[in-house]
Amino acid sequence: MKLLSVAIPCYNSESYMRHCIESLLVGGEEVEIIIVDDGSTKDRTPEIADEYARKYPTICKAVHQENGGHGEAVNTGLKNSTGIFFKVVDSDDWVNEEAYKKVLETLRRFVYRGENVDMLVTNFVYEKQGAKRKKVMSYHTAFPKDQIFGWKDVKFFMKGQYILMHSVIYRLEMLISCGLELPKHTFYVDNIFVYQPLPHVKRMYYLDVNFYRYFIGREDQSVNEQVMIGRIDQQLLVTKLMLGYYDVMKIGNRKLRHYMIQYLEIMMTISSVLAIKSGTPENLEKKKELWQYLKKQNFPLYLKLRTGFLGQGCNLPGKGGRKLLLAGYKITQKFYGFN
Repeated sequence: MKLLSVAIPCYNSESYMRHCIESLLVGGEEVEIIIVDDGSTKDRTPEIADEYARKYPTICKAVHQENGGHGEAVNTGLKNSTGIFFKVVDSDDWVNEEAYKKVLETLRRFVYRGENVDMLVTNFVYEKQGAKRKKVMSYHTAFPKDQIFGWKDVKFFMKGQYILMHSVIYRLEMLISCGLELPKHTFYVDNIFVYQPLPHVKRMYYLDVNFYRYFIGREDQSVNEQVMIGRIDQQLLVTKLMLGYYDVMKIGNRKLRHYMIQYLEIMMTISSVLAIKSGTPENLEKKKELWQYLKKQNFPLYLKLRTGFLGQGCNLPGKGGRKLLLAGYKITQKFYGFN
């Protein structure tokens, strides 16, 4: 059994997947690297996956499948994992070597001591192409450092501070037992990956290292703003799925409940902003329908989000209100360095 399984979803990733894989090979025999070729047809992604599987047969595993999208590639990685812990690294991203060694050392310690930690959280870095300043997403204000803790021990999440796929390593057994299965042919399912398991996460650990390097800059990247606007239906679908997983207003632990509501709030905000930025009457109607969907499904949650600062901002009346919201979004975008 391996210490850590890492799934790398690959789709026509020839130009950058080697960098990702090479950064993970530093982990040696304790790590299992599952390269999932998600039906690539335009380049040598399948051949490169097979090349690494031949060259490092005890570390790398190549899995080929019909195209099912990012979520299905993660599902496949999960099904083929044999490690104690599980992580996803996208094929255009990479990990920092020194931080990686500390991560493995920490996971190793959990195993030797028999400590069932469900989720390890590390920092990640926005590697935005052309940016002079690289934004680090850290969790100093949210989590106690270098100790095992539960939701009752969580401190304060600042606005814009969320647990993302880049920052988590899960215990594989917990992930399987919570029934996580991401939808096929759907973008933005990384939000589900870090939301749906949360009530099943009981024991956590925050390691304050800048481990994951999140590349932003490709024109075809799913988080490119224009691409996101073009895929607004996918964003809306994922938001609705997340709204339906739990009645978050009834979650017992106050701090877990607060964080999950915060996450739903930002999902509603992103969907609303994209609809407004598109400028089309059709998408503005979709924004209105999303809020009506929430109102019908969970009225107490609707009231909480609609009367909050972001909810009011998303629903300011007229063109002037929409311009004001977009101005606030632009400032936030510059500060956090996304898109």
